[in-house]
Amino acid sequence: MTIPQPELARRALDAAPDAMMIVDGYGVVRLANRQVDALFGYFPGEFIGKSLGLLIPERIRVGYIVPGEKYLEELRVRLMGGELDLIGRREDGTEFPVEMSLSPIDDSHGHHVAVVRNVSDRKRVEAAFKAARDEADRANLGKSRFLAAASHDLRQPVQTLALLNGILRRTVVEPAAADVLNQQEQAIAAMARLLNALLDISKLESGVVKPVLTDFAVATLFDGLHRDFASLAGDKGLTLQAEECVDFVHSDPSLVEQILRNIVSNAIKYTRKGCIRLRCLRERALVRIEVVDTGVGIPADQIAYIYDEFYQVGGATNTSRDGFGLGLSIVQRLVKLLNLRLDVSSEVGKGSAFSLELPRGALQAVSLCIDAQRQAALEPRTSRPRVLLVEDDAAVREATRMLLNVEGYHVSAVCSLDEALQKASEEAGLDLLVTDYHLSEGEKGTQVIAALRERSGASLKAVLITGDTSSAIKELPRDPHLRVTSKPVKAEELLMLLKELLAA
Repeated sequence: MTIPQPELARRALDAAPDAMMIVDGYGVVRLANRQVDALFGYFPGEFIGKSLGLLIPERIRVGYIVPGEKYLEELRVRLMGGELDLIGRREDGTEFPVEMSLSPIDDSHGHHVAVVRNVSDRKRVEAAFKAARDEADRANLGKSRFLAAASHDLRQPVQTLALLNGILRRTVVEPAAADVLNQQEQAIAAMARLLNALLDISKLESGVVKPVLTDFAVATLFDGLHRDFASLAGDKGLTLQAEECVDFVHSDPSLVEQILRNIVSNAIKYTRKGCIRLRCLRERALVRIEVVDTGVGIPADQIAYIYDEFYQVGGATNTSRDGFGLGLSIVQRLVKLLNLRLDVSSEVGKGSAFSLELPRGALQAVSLCIDAQRQAALEPRTSRPRVLLVEDDAAVREATRMLLNVEGYHVSAVCSLDEALQKASEEAGLDLLVTDYHLSEGEKGTQVIAALRERSGASLKAVLITGDTSSAIKELPRDPHLRVTSKPVKAEELLMLLKELLAA
């Protein structure tokens, strides 16, 4: 049996999932499906002949509904996917969010098809999503504030212990006491490494760490790694070799350095004899930096687990367990953050190779000259260098002052910018400024440096000590008269830094 065309159209309209109407050029409903009645609470067929505007609350009809033949000209035609967000009004007066679309019918009477969709559920989901996102933003802000405080405050007591240990090592001569101090130093160092690792992981997981990409020389990176790890390798009878590299790479230099520091530290830890070698290889648009060791190696079935927190390779049963299995976990997060690639190859009993691929920098490699900070410290001066120390934590300030006094410096210690300016005006001939980054009342060590340089001269040499690893520290401008070091810093490292800076 053939269904007449008008009836077929009517059935098709009723089968549609959305409320659908045919309206004339004046906005009068000429045909409506059963979903219109159900959605807006009218009896079947009751809405036919009424104005489409009755479906919208009266208070918002202005701007949408224009009487007369201009109605559909003002209510712009919109296809599905470009819906008009409105409030719908049921026959009983209740309101709910809807989307409406209008599509013209190709006839001479200006008819349009109006489609109305209830979007209450979607709006609830959107509101819940927005609330969850706002809550997550607040949580991340709270994490950022906590980590900023933790980076400074948790490191302060560790810094005090490290400095006091350095003082005692210079003043106590009894062999038994020296052995105790050596053990204490190792415990403090372990505590500092664990604290740094946990804070690093927390920063990475909370999204606090934001890469600052730039071009930098691989040779500068290798120099720093060799300087910091050569003695540690030597203490185990190992050699650390850094091959010459003239390439520049494009990434975040401090985060790349952190990746390689963790890998080199692991290589030294798991190598009993032989060497650790740093080298770089150019491959088209990439530079591959390799850390190769002659260590115990990693079994093939364990390579997949080396990036897990607190995991240590089971093959190194006789290796000193002075780590916590966090270094490579940090490496994995940093590699992902920088969108780099890290490959590992290893053979048990022969060693391992970690290969980090970085994009080549736009800068052309240039001849690298040896600057003053890479030269050995010059002979000590005959007069006592005058040092101004600015530190708001009383324990750290006193420990640092005692250490510098024992080492032969003339030290004036203050806790704020105003006191630093006052002391500088009282004592002429200041040689060096040592300041913490975070001071009381929101003051920054960078403000202290700027203020004292304005008074004493732009060449005043300064050391900025900080537990802050935020982008504010990484974005400090290059300054040949400034050194930045992170807490907790060992006494020997701080003293060597002062000597190198004074000699430069």
